[in-house]
Parts: sequence; C-alpha cells; structure tokens
Amino acid sequence: MDRMGRRQGTDAATLMRHFGSDRDLLPLWIAEPEIALAEPIVDALRRRAADGWYGYETRPEPVIDAYWDWTQSRHGLGPSGLHTKVSPSIGTSVGTLIELLTDPGDGVILQSPVFTDFKTIIGAGGRSVVKNSLLESDGGYTFDLEDLAAKAAESRNRLLILCSPHNPVGRVWAESELHDVAAICAEHDVFVLADEIHEDLALSPHRFVPFGTAAAGTDVRWASTNGPIKTFGLAGVCDTLLITPDDEVAERFQDRSSQLHLTRNNVFGIEAFEVAYRLGGDWLDELLVLLAANVEVLRSTLPAEVKLMPLEGTYLAWLDLRELGLDVPEIPRWLAAEAGIAISPGHWFGREGAGFARMTIAMPTETITQAATQIRDAVARR
Repeated sequence: MDRMGRRQGTDAATLMRHFGSDRDLLPLWIAEPEIALAEPIVDALRRRAADGWYGYETRPEPVIDAYWDWTQSRHGLGPSGLHTKVSPSIGTSVGTLIELLTDPGDGVILQSPVFTDFKTIIGAGGRSVVKNSLLESDGGYTFDLEDLAAKAAESRNRLLILCSPHNPVGRVWAESELHDVAAICAEHDVFVLADEIHEDLALSPHRFVPFGTAAAGTDVRWASTNGPIKTFGLAGVCDTLLITPDDEVAERFQDRSSQLHLTRNNVFGIEAFEVAYRLGGDWLDELLVLLAANVEVLRSTLPAEVKLMPLEGTYLAWLDLRELGLDVPEIPRWLAAEAGIAISPGHWFGREGAGFARMTIAMPTETITQAATQIRDAVARR
C-alpha cells in the first residue's frame, strides 16, 4: 500500500505548538490511515463529483443496509431489534446522548487513558468526568471491575463511555469482559455508550465483539457509535451511526438531531459510505496484513528502553517510554528534536498515559521502519 500525501497536521505552526519544532518531522500522530485509500471509494467520489449536481439528496435505504450486511457478515450482529440513526460524527452522538441522558453535574464514567475528546465533551456539557482507570501491567490493560462497580453504584454517575476497541491502548475486549461491564451497569442503571468506531480493526487472532452481542442476557441500556470513518479513512467525508435497542433513546436522539438540523445529508458522504461497505473488503484485508507486518517491525526494531504494549486492534501503537526517564512534557519534544518524529504524548489521553506515546501505524512498512530506526538511534545517542 503506497503512502498518500498528508493534508493535516504538518504545517509549521501545528508542529511547533505540539512538538516544539517546525522541522520536517515524520508525522505519526493523527489517527487516520496514511496510505492510498480503497480505489472503489475514490472512483465513486470522482464519478459523483463529475455529476455536477450537489443539492439536497435523500439518503437511500440501501446505504444503511450496506452497513448491516457488512456487520452481520464480519461481526455476526444484524439489525433485528435495533434502531439505526445517522449522526454527523462520534462527538455529535456522544454530546447529544450526554445531554439527553444526564443532568448538569452528573458524572460520566471514562476508562482512562482514553480518546481525548471524550473529556472535553463531558466538561463542555457541564458534567463531571469520573475515572474508572484501566489496570496496566506488562501484559497490557484490563478493566478495573471492582472500581467500576463502586463508581456505578453512585447515583450521580449515570453513563459510561466504553471505548471498544480501545483508543489508545489497543485492547480488543473479550466477550466475557464486555459482558461483565454490561452486568455491572445493568445492576446500577448506568447507560453504556460503546464507541465502536474501530470495530473492523481487530488484529488476528483477536476478534471484535459488538457490545450488543456481549450484553445479551442483561438488562443494560446501551447505544453504540459505528461507521466507516476509521476503517476506510473517511473521517472528512462520511457520517457515522448511532445504534440502540432502546426505543426512547432512539426517538429522543432523532428529535434532538432534527431540532439541531443534524440530519442533513452530504452527497459525497452518501456515495462513499455505501461503496466502502460494498466494495472495500479486499482493501481492509490488505490493511490488516500491513498492520500486522508493521507491528512486527516495531517489535524487532525499537530499542529495549521503548516497549510496544500488546496491540490487539486499531492502527494505534501504544509505546511505553518510561524507562527513558524523561519528564512527561519533555517526551514529545525529545522525540521531535532527537528522533525526528511527531507522535501523540500519552498524557493527552489522561494522567494514566503519562510516560507513554501513541503512534499511528497505518503507514507503508518502510515508514514505520524509518520511525522505529530513528527512535532506536536517538536512544543510542543519549
């Protein structure tokens, strides 16, 4: 898979602000694939652009059907008993459900270190972040179920945001783990919002299990966020989905979306969405092979002082740099100045990520080889 030209995050001002350098850094910090995208999608967008008509367009039912055909085939979950609502973004869905299902001052449970925007959305809505931090060891990360039960038992904590697969630590939660979370939240009437936007990016032998599957047999109330934006590199084009079995939540979400005019369609997004799920399978399979190869490059090339945490899914490697002994704010600047790379410092994802860094590996293997070699050489020079 060839590299495509980056269009975000490489301008001098952005690099200086985040990494203290405006030199030509190897950009591995934005969570998007940096490879040539699926040709059927690119061709479909070219054809749609050539039509010369970009006015209002209704979303045909086969667009959503394409998602469910894909998900039933790949993950074993079908649409029966579920409502499927279109949303402009994951953040839109998260913010809207927080507004609808909690009151100002309520707590929203996060399992840190976790995707940075969740904390921002919670705070902007006048709610409080309640941390149910993941348990970390040399073997990776697990849920702290005892702490989750304690936090869920507090009446003010009414919603859990579950990242599955997890960004940034790369866990693909087992069905039994997800079922335990569902059971705890059902017992204490905590609504689970499962962010499953990386659902297609489980690395063999790991298998993604939809929360709706794992929650079977419990009375937990839940919704999930899904869509093609991470799988196919379409975050700047496509909408996302909100899926829930809850009639009331679906109706209230639709009403609020209509009130805020969040239901407008993008003609290019409609085209890309369906084609991705109908014709993008071969491309995704190639991407998964590439990711596995890149993981092996990191394992064999990184120095002993920089540990690759077990990566089960996503295309985001989670690196442990604590043995370098650097102050937390110094890590991204040291990597930029000495290794010539820009990667996301772990403390962006919560204090639990201090001393770590997140690297995007949906890149050609030669790029990942270069990055790992530059890190190795920088450590050797210390």
